Amino acid sequence: MLSSCMHRLATPTGWVIVVALVLALCQPADGARVRIKDLAQFQNQQQLDLIGYGLVIGLDGTGDGSGTQFTIQSLVNMMQRMGLTVDKDQVKVKNVAAVMITAKVSSHMSVGSYFDVTVSSVGDAKSLQGGTLLMTPLSSADGTVYGMAQGPVSIGGFNVQLNDGNRIFNNYTLVGRVPNGGKMTSEVVSENEGSNEVLLQLNDPDFTTAYRVSERINVKYGLVAVPIDAGTVRMVIPDSLMHPTYRVKFLADVGHLEVIPDNVAKVVINEKTGTIVAGAHVTIEPVAIAHGTITVNIQSSPVISQPAPFSQGETVISSQSAIQVQDETARVVHLKGAVHLSDVAKALNRIGATPRDIIAIFQALKQAGALRSELVIL
Repeated sequence: MLSSCMHRLATPTGWVIVVALVLALCQPADGARVRIKDLAQFQNQQQLDLIGYGLVIGLDGTGDGSGTQFTIQSLVNMMQRMGLTVDKDQVKVKNVAAVMITAKVSSHMSVGSYFDVTVSSVGDAKSLQGGTLLMTPLSSADGTVYGMAQGPVSIGGFNVQLNDGNRIFNNYTLVGRVPNGGKMTSEVVSENEGSNEVLLQLNDPDFTTAYRVSERINVKYGLVAVPIDAGTVRMVIPDSLMHPTYRVKFLADVGHLEVIPDNVAKVVINEKTGTIVAGAHVTIEPVAIAHGTITVNIQSSPVISQPAPFSQGETVISSQSAIQVQDETARVVHLKGAVHLSDVAKALNRIGATPRDIIAIFQALKQAGALRSELVIL
């Protein structure tokens, strides 16, 4: 009976069951489960940044000035391609603005797909409000044209110049977007398209997370995933799932698998705003903290000296300073190796530490070697 059971477990399906039981016992008890698609990206998707130079027309006198020569030259060249002869010395471009167009496309987009583009002024225009982007080719870094862009520009604000010189504006009006203003004219070919190997690139590289992702995939589909490094997991799609329909479903199902990610203990401090963000794995070794402040108060009182009557003297005004120094009694707290962040927070609250005080305390703890985490100061 036992040998028969062991024989059944020796099959591929049996090994998957064994792996599932081991993982169930070894999974960490704390932490929230997160979908793989929220932790990583499928690296077989090729992305390209596109750029182009064009003109925005129809502006209400807020375009480039007469000193912007490249705008004038671009407008003249466009007119000549349309069969119109124009003297560039007679051209006024106050209703036209030269812009740079940027966009991002991927290999999952086919010819005819639409995408958003960003329009940014490169001249001395005052606003792109109400303008329309003329047809502009968009190319990659190697000069290959992958799309065309055209359409009305949306800036999400306004810029009004009054006759008395005052100006009323809302939001930034020299950068706008053209929703669905770009159209694919050539497909972006991915090098790994159609291959049975797919790479998962973790958004936050971590060896533990990479291992958990690969093991979760193997529990579901067998031994098809291998962690290469802290940021990459390689998957081999079974031959039976290489049909486009099954391949897409397989990748979609992998993205919905849930794992418990791990991360490095880290404390992030923004000294400009007094913001402190600490991770769940931050620990502090046994340490005593004494913190106090010194307040220096300087007051200046005016002293007026009046001359004697009929002395033809002048009134003299001087100041007298009074300096007071108040040394606050140090508040002492002893931490007995706080494992959870809530224990650290309670201890610091007991001494009445403000955000600025906590920043100084965390920096001192790191220098003393008592803070077992990475300290990041923005």
